[in-house]
Amino acid sequence: MTIKLWLLLLLLFISFFGKAQNVVKEKTSDSLIVPTSRTTTISEVVIQAVPRNLKLNDGNMVMTVSGNKDFKTSTNLLDVLRRTPGVTIDQEDGIFIGGRVAPAIFINGKPIVMSSQELQAYLRSLPPEMVKSIEVNTNPSSKYDAEFKGIIDIKLKENTNLGWKGNYNGNLYVNKFSSRENSLNLTHNTEKIAYTLQTGYNDGISTYRYNALQRLANTNVMRTATQQKDYGTVFSIQAGADFRLNDENRVGLNLRGNFRENNRLRSGSLYTTDKNETQLVFNTESENPIDYSQNNYGITGDYSFQNKNFKLSFLGNYLSVKNKQQDDFINRDKPSSELLSYWKSDLFNKIDIYTGQIDASQKIGSADIEVGFKYSHSVTNNNIRYDTLSVNNQFIFDPTRSNVFTYKEKIMAGYLAYRQKFEKLQINAGIRVENTQSISDAVSSAVSRNYLEWLPSFSASYSFNKSNELSFSYSRKITRPVFSQLNPFRFYFSPLNYWIGNPYLLPSFTTQFKTTYRYKNWITSFTIGKEKDVMTRYPLYNPETNVLEYLGTNLPYRNFASLETSFPLKVTKWWNITSQFAGYYNYEFRPYLDEVFALKIYNYEIRVNQVFTLPKGFTLNLFTNYESKTGNSLYIIKPRYTVDLSVQKSWFDNKLNTKLGYNNIFDSYDQRLEFRHKQIMDNRLTHWWDSSRLIISLSYNFGTSKYQVKEIQKTEEENRTR
Repeated sequence: MTIKLWLLLLLLFISFFGKAQNVVKEKTSDSLIVPTSRTTTISEVVIQAVPRNLKLNDGNMVMTVSGNKDFKTSTNLLDVLRRTPGVTIDQEDGIFIGGRVAPAIFINGKPIVMSSQELQAYLRSLPPEMVKSIEVNTNPSSKYDAEFKGIIDIKLKENTNLGWKGNYNGNLYVNKFSSRENSLNLTHNTEKIAYTLQTGYNDGISTYRYNALQRLANTNVMRTATQQKDYGTVFSIQAGADFRLNDENRVGLNLRGNFRENNRLRSGSLYTTDKNETQLVFNTESENPIDYSQNNYGITGDYSFQNKNFKLSFLGNYLSVKNKQQDDFINRDKPSSELLSYWKSDLFNKIDIYTGQIDASQKIGSADIEVGFKYSHSVTNNNIRYDTLSVNNQFIFDPTRSNVFTYKEKIMAGYLAYRQKFEKLQINAGIRVENTQSISDAVSSAVSRNYLEWLPSFSASYSFNKSNELSFSYSRKITRPVFSQLNPFRFYFSPLNYWIGNPYLLPSFTTQFKTTYRYKNWITSFTIGKEKDVMTRYPLYNPETNVLEYLGTNLPYRNFASLETSFPLKVTKWWNITSQFAGYYNYEFRPYLDEVFALKIYNYEIRVNQVFTLPKGFTLNLFTNYESKTGNSLYIIKPRYTVDLSVQKSWFDNKLNTKLGYNNIFDSYDQRLEFRHKQIMDNRLTHWWDSSRLIISLSYNFGTSKYQVKEIQKTEEENRTR
């Protein structure tokens, strides 16, 4: 399949670059390529202009969504992001920019309050027609939380009509098993108050497979095979009101709840032989039924005042997250079915987050001055109990695995930002200071930290004309460990394979430079930077017990760079193509087992999105993505690719929108890893998710108003609860 894909890409390159030199172009007042009476025909293909759907805003790429043919066939906004230059969606629908950064998601300039699962469901329920544009910010200024290494800002279309409006979105995913997503959004807009109600119900079955080979020199060889079947249901509800007191004052209130239930059945086998793979040592099978639930409650209040050139805003938020999980680990000898071991776990996790933020801005002549202060307080309580079946067939408390962990964190932050435009030149500068106080307390250890960090930023952009823009930016960021990275509990993949959090992890700091150039619809960016105290995991294999642990640690440093470019082409009036190319460099200084491994890793990614406008209002989309071999100092990640096909049709004056798609047609997007240093360990892993599936999507708009829902806000601390 890889050869076929490369042949397809090669043909596209030959068609575009080998023959495009014969195209005759003319400039308009906007310096765009447009078809004229002198357009040259090339083998019955006409290269024409494309609409100006791309621009730069302070060096950040802004892409039009509504009305953009590239996204007309996209099932939802998650599909739009999958096709957006500089944005990557992984096999679990995680969102990344710059090849490595998980960005904060903003709606109309503000972060939204949703867990990662809720966010994915929301993006799937949002049709592209409701989105005005997407801005990808890979180097946020000091105005934003220091955790935000990247931001994707989704601008919704502005609607101000009075009355009520409704929208239903339904998605059906069909594979060996099926899953369903349903959402209903209702709004009612009066002269003074805007009411919103959002509900969603999702259910279905997903599957996952994990295979591994674990071998050290002169010891046993173990093969692990794990399968997981997950049945889940999610119900969410949000209700809010936006009070427009007068032209200067606005108050908003939002209440929300999200309730998730998952029943998972994980089963696996461990097949172990001697070092020559001739003598069987043991052959076991395991069952791991899991009962998981999560209940979220939250309230958000905000106030804003604006008078001429002065603006003041306040945001307060409270979030409560409760997680419960019960596991059974049953291990048997496969040939005889004899019970070898049986233990149970009971996990309770509760997170409370309180935040308050105030921002003020004043325009003085052509300059804008902004100041702000933020306070957040997070408390996390974790309790996991393990009980082991004894020889008397009674479960006995297991203190070697059980643990109690509490984490408390306070962050006080303030910033000062300056912005001014001098004709074609725009300057932005800012400084942010954050003080972090944290205490992590486990049964066996306690760690207390108190540190103050200054985080500057600077950017400059220059517009030569409507077709040429150049920008430069610099920033320093901090990344604090998420709660799961600090939690010293065992999380099992299989009876002999688990990872453990590290309460001694330090935050990492990233210094980054970025330059971006736009020529018409062609955007190219180059990023270079260094990260210190990099947080990562490393494997530790015990040859006596055959246990493979993944432990957390800080690496001294990592250097990175990326070069990304994207450009659209209109081959004919019915055939549009957008090509994206990205190259990445990573140098990681990694001490491991009394050795130091430092390798230069280069990899690249190619994406080609083709849109065909067919007769009778049908639109066809073919999306291909190839990722080359990559990895880090310890692991090689094998290349992979995916091909998606979808078709779209609107009915009843665009009120009903139907889409049919097939993602990952060749089931070729599994992740395969291999340990580089065979003299230490031969460790090979494969992760497979059921991302190859048929998608049936339906969206229907009804009501008398086009008033747009006001999205609620999410804080940086809530992102870290994932």
